[in-house]
Amino acid sequence: MKELHTDWLKLGRKYSDDEQYIESVWKEVKRKYTGKKRHYHNLNHIYHMLRQAKECEAEVDDAEVVSFAIWFHDIIYKSSKKDNEEKSAEFARRTLENTELEKERVDKVYDLILSTKKHEIINPSIDNDFLLDFDLSILGQPWNVYEEYIQNIRKEYSIYPSFLYNPGRKKVLESFLRREVLYFTEKYRVLYEDQARKNLEKEIKMLS
Repeated sequence: MKELHTDWLKLGRKYSDDEQYIESVWKEVKRKYTGKKRHYHNLNHIYHMLRQAKECEAEVDDAEVVSFAIWFHDIIYKSSKKDNEEKSAEFARRTLENTELEKERVDKVYDLILSTKKHEIINPSIDNDFLLDFDLSILGQPWNVYEEYIQNIRKEYSIYPSFLYNPGRKKVLESFLRREVLYFTEKYRVLYEDQARKNLEKEIKMLS
């Protein structure tokens, strides 16, 4: 938590001299991502994405825009709603408009967040490629890590009984498997593509 707080302050201070504002945003970010129903889409998820972004910093065009998109992409999250990404993107826009971040970069953050809705490119760029790959990197982890992920996702959808959840989840997984590739960058395809497909197929069998 302390590391995330430090990272946020470092990024925020580049675009605002208003310490009180930057700290207030952090408190809201922390509050949202630590909600009691956040089993996967929480600060741990943000931490892992930011860590990957740092590792790939030299390979993206605008590392700070990517970081802002990571921070805000799941800020609004309710499993019963279908407009989480739109609301998260709007939250990011409102927040960043109160900083010195240029309008075109704020707009790019907005588009990057929207692209996570269907995991499809909206702003054709290496930044969009990497953001989506960071977000889906969990799919290509060893089975024990992936299994914990699917258990946490199930907890977030606990309001739905299995006879509703399983077909819906299966449909999402099958749509990923039908893609020619799951990852947009060659780097992530090499790292995770094969394992991700094995994980998805295994979970589908579990849901059947």
